[in-house]
Amino acid sequence: MTRKTRIADLPEFDLARQLKSEEDIAAYITIVIEDGDASELANALGIAAKARGMSEIAQAAGLTREALYKALRPDAHPRFDTISRVCAALGVRLVAQPIHV
Repeated sequence: MTRKTRIADLPEFDLARQLKSEEDIAAYITIVIEDGDASELANALGIAAKARGMSEIAQAAGLTREALYKALRPDAHPRFDTISRVCAALGVRLVAQPIHV
């Protein structure tokens, strides 16, 4: 007899645990940017910051931990300066490339 697994019994997926390197973080953020959802970018940066350690990223970005959580929550619209500082703290940078039609 096969045993059925209930969804409630499955472990919760945590994307932050999958982002193990700067390359992983850069690839993830690139995918989010390509999707074009600005509010999702803040959330993606929050997930990446969680992967590296919120306190460490906040300090490197010159923000308090609480301000970082607030700026990177899923429905946030952080200033470009904040995004830039967080990217630098994560060891990645945003790059503009021409769109090839």
